[in-house]
Amino acid sequence: MGAGIDTRIFDDADALATAVADEICALAAVPSTRPFTIALAGGSTPKRLYELLAAPPRRDRVRWSDVELFFGDERAVPPEHPDSNYGMAKRALLDHVPVTAHRMAAEKDDAAGYARLLGERIPRRRNGIPIVDLVLLGMGEDGHTASLFPGTAALAERGAWVAMNDVPQLKTRRMTLTYPVLNAADRVWFLIAGAGKRTVVAECLAAAPRRDDPPPYPMLGVRPTDGELIWFLDKAAAGR
Repeated sequence: MGAGIDTRIFDDADALATAVADEICALAAVPSTRPFTIALAGGSTPKRLYELLAAPPRRDRVRWSDVELFFGDERAVPPEHPDSNYGMAKRALLDHVPVTAHRMAAEKDDAAGYARLLGERIPRRRNGIPIVDLVLLGMGEDGHTASLFPGTAALAERGAWVAMNDVPQLKTRRMTLTYPVLNAADRVWFLIAGAGKRTVVAECLAAAPRRDDPPPYPMLGVRPTDGELIWFLDKAAAGR
């Protein structure tokens, strides 16, 4: 559907989440001398994915002690706040499996601290940048991903791995991984569901081959240097 983008289409959001859950179980089952690292996303489709991973039989197919979890972005709220991505992941997954997870303490405004954590916990490097094995991302109806929103300063960040990003259109401030880390990953998987995203999906797929700089939508700035890029879509988001 788009140059350089592997697109996979499923009947609905639940089928999408189920397929991704099975893919993650297969990846995590590969023997390794180091933890399998995943950067988690927020949103309803990732939440369903986490619930599937937290329940039998998938829960028992993953050696959770060999997995290490990070986050792609976070709102500047404490973990018990209903808007917290960490809080959602905790309720859906972390409370049910013995896994190491590193919360973004965005309410402390410490992007540099989270960047140091990435550097300490992820030894592999690509051009000096930590290589996350798998980054899960969503997409908003404005084309944002993680907390990289249209017109915001973090879109231009090329040095820092993590940034505090002011989002005036939402009157909020968020912590987010930046393009350098996202594009250094081995795998970047977008989970996109819902008819409300169909127009932006179509426009992004049409624009992707042009590789505009800057891209018309923030999600199009995610272009893994050497890793894979897959868009998992349900039929409502994919349209034709």
